[in-house]
Amino acid sequence: VGSGPATVVLHGGPGAHHDYLLPGFDALATGRTLIYYDQRGGGRSAVPREVPVGWREQVADLEALRQLWGMDRLTLAGYSWGGLLALLYAIEHPDRVERLALVSPAPAWRAARAEFESRLSARTMVPALQDARAALRASGLRERDPEAYQRRVFELSVAGYFQDPAKVAGLTPFRVTGRTQQEVWDSLGDYDLRPALAGLQLPAIVLHGDDDPIPAESAHAIADAIDAPFHLLAGSGHVPYVEAFEDFRRLLDGFLPA
Repeated sequence: VGSGPATVVLHGGPGAHHDYLLPGFDALATGRTLIYYDQRGGGRSAVPREVPVGWREQVADLEALRQLWGMDRLTLAGYSWGGLLALLYAIEHPDRVERLALVSPAPAWRAARAEFESRLSARTMVPALQDARAALRASGLRERDPEAYQRRVFELSVAGYFQDPAKVAGLTPFRVTGRTQQEVWDSLGDYDLRPALAGLQLPAIVLHGDDDPIPAESAHAIADAIDAPFHLLAGSGHVPYVEAFEDFRRLLDGFLPA
């Protein structure tokens, strides 16, 4: 998408696909080319169950794509899990990364991920969302308009990621391949990237919503480890390209090559 210097955009999940980053990320295509791809085991890159989809395979796929595209060094914009994938790639191939933009990055160590899981679970069980789910079940919408029903089911399933659940309507629906998601996290084990991150020396920026269920302390620790400016975005949960769009666009437009 677009024209000019290339930025490779890494979607979240793991096991999702790039569609749900649109149209928000496309706003960055002015003066630059954005390259999207669906990572192994999700979206248009489905694989048989016997094919491994762990973090090492995801990093190897990105390196293979770099070679296929004929790029010496990559500028990476990683969202959520995609931010962690960008960091893993930079650790494995530090001489192949030009710069990193991390948006709502997934936790860089296992205990922080456990805290995120706890916070998200609590947010999805608040009374307002439980009442909304009950109202949907009783509404008859599933029989009257199955497509609208599925859209509402999706909105309620991801509402805990938002500061304002009403804004979930601005998020393109997506699905996660559970097997891929589980295998990636299992392959990371009891991980902690912070020691390895301290060795990275490259331009970087970190954006994080002030109401993201991923602890801000986690994103701040990533920024500190790689000596990157940290921007806490007011009024945003985990999806700043929807909830804090103007700040998201301004900060990344000023950082990504064009």
